Amino acid sequence: MNLLLGQYNFNHYTDDKGLPSNSVSSLLKDKDGFIWVATQKGICRFDGHDFLLFDTESNEFPDLNQSDEFHLFQDKEGIVWIATKDQGLYAFDQRKKSFRHFKHDELDQKSLSDDFVNFVNSVSVALLNAENIETEEQLLAMPLEGGVTVDEMRRGLISKLGENITVRRFEKFKTTEGGTAAYLHGNKIGVIVELAMADQELGKDVAMHIAASKPVCVSEDQVPAETIEKEKEIFLAQQEDKIKGKPVDIVEKMIAGRVSKFLGEVTLLGQPFIKDDKKTVGQLAKEKGNIIIRFSRFEVGEGIEKKEENFAEEVMAQVRGN
Repeated sequence: MNLLLGQYNFNHYTDDKGLPSNSVSSLLKDKDGFIWVATQKGICRFDGHDFLLFDTESNEFPDLNQSDEFHLFQDKEGIVWIATKDQGLYAFDQRKKSFRHFKHDELDQKSLSDDFVNFVNSVSVALLNAENIETEEQLLAMPLEGGVTVDEMRRGLISKLGENITVRRFEKFKTTEGGTAAYLHGNKIGVIVELAMADQELGKDVAMHIAASKPVCVSEDQVPAETIEKEKEIFLAQQEDKIKGKPVDIVEKMIAGRVSKFLGEVTLLGQPFIKDDKKTVGQLAKEKGNIIIRFSRFEVGEGIEKKEENFAEEVMAQVRGN
């Protein structure tokens, strides 16, 4: 079925067009332009014309269709990773046209395991129950269940997995009034928000907005003065020809307009709400009779290297699809 709406042409693909199932859980466009589709009944790849089903009936890809939940990711080498609910991981090498399957084996210490996730969970629980842990050094020295420290457990994990592991950053919210809400976008972005009054629905909406829109701070008064001055300098350099010869008061108004636009882009309260861009996040909070006090946003790899994936845009697309 084709739908023509204005300048957009929509094609509707269902199980009678080659999909394994009409229940789709994940999509991935790989670097070669193929669309990978994870459905409740298995994985397929779309080339723009036909769906290639990776079918277990041929015994070529054992267990791949025995899970009803998948997540897709492509790494920098072009390998497509397929995470399943209960059948481990698959890695598809497009050059070799072959799959590798990774599952946990209790007799093999190097097999797929929950060791890293368990480490993160153990540290998180201990940190929530600990007092006066503010630095990385204090965190590494913090004791965990069983008497070992975070650093001792970390070093043991490095020896077992053969991968370097460091604790780069953490933030702890402690509230006596109001409430907090959190949002996780897979295992890529995590956001926690503190509100003056507990409101899980508002908190989650705001957290999802932060994941997608990456505000720098909550309000205009939190933007450093040097940041604003830098923005003014950039504006004056970019508009040098246009402002030449204009009266000082006109130039000041132009600068004020640019600064106002900038503050609306970088502050949470000034940003258009992603679910309804006719209102700002500040207006949304006011409608709900609430106040956004603070937030923290962590993204995998942030501050380490330039990322090819734009996870913020991925969140935005997910929100708009809800």
